[in-house]
Amino acid sequence: MNSLEPKKLALLRILQILEQYSDCDNPLKQEDIANYLDKDYGIVIERKAIGRNLSLLKEAGYDIASDRRGSYLAEREFDDSELRMLIDGVLASKHITAKHSKELIEKLCSLSNKYFRSHVKNIWSVNEWSKTDNQALFYNIEIIDTAIEQGKQITFSYNKYGADKKLHKTSDQRATPYQMILHNQRYYLVACNEKWKNLGHYRLDRITDIRLAEDGSATPIRSLPGHENGIDYKEYATSLPYMFTDQLENIEFLAEPSIVDQIVDWYGENARIQSCGDKLKVYVKASPNAMEYWAMQYLNFVEILSPVSLRERIAANLEAAMEKYN
Repeated sequence: MNSLEPKKLALLRILQILEQYSDCDNPLKQEDIANYLDKDYGIVIERKAIGRNLSLLKEAGYDIASDRRGSYLAEREFDDSELRMLIDGVLASKHITAKHSKELIEKLCSLSNKYFRSHVKNIWSVNEWSKTDNQALFYNIEIIDTAIEQGKQITFSYNKYGADKKLHKTSDQRATPYQMILHNQRYYLVACNEKWKNLGHYRLDRITDIRLAEDGSATPIRSLPGHENGIDYKEYATSLPYMFTDQLENIEFLAEPSIVDQIVDWYGENARIQSCGDKLKVYVKASPNAMEYWAMQYLNFVEILSPVSLRERIAANLEAAMEKYN
């Protein structure tokens, strides 16, 4: 075959061939590399030239192993187990649309060789996962990043799902963005609601029509009541398991030892745990509204002790539930 590309590109093409076709179990002989050069790129060179190019790539720092079987790329930026973990993360992320999920997985697969792709069967099941329909997520992230960097406010439409499972606009918002938090497989924007001058949380996948505000500079986080010292975002996320915006309170509850894993998963270092007979006594600083939902979820394993007002709310929930099911 006549050369379709200049032979000076052979060095780059040999590296790409090793990336696409080789691994420890599938080494390539110089003859194999020559065939791929000819077939894929129309480059015809001697086997000795292939050997020289392999040596140059090794000198340049590429981890290319060679033995009697042939040569292969021994180390990549990501190994296959790391790529599988990243792909699983994309699949499980409910804030990414099915279309974007598939595109991201395709890009991750391209970081390995053709043999890896054949093992990633779940790439074709992405539409079976529960995903958002909002196509604007990545644009939202870009605009929010710009607003944070430039100290600007943003405006956007906030939406909720209706019975038709479609997003419907519920309000226009103006806010100063501070941080984006990935929480419970959802992206949340932590921002100052400029109308009420308080801290709010907004699901990124429910934001549409986002814009940088033409007027109005960012409201400093330390100017908001209760946030004079800023925000410890690590502690903040564990204090708000359902991202409610009510004032945090000290909460005490009893728990069965069998759910200590769940307590740590939800509250992390924010939870102080002590033995109390055959149970555990746990102290957290958290949103009472969020704790109400959390305690109802773990009703058979948790008893709220204080504050009394939260205990009474849960008792009222139980009474109302008994009326429904009797």
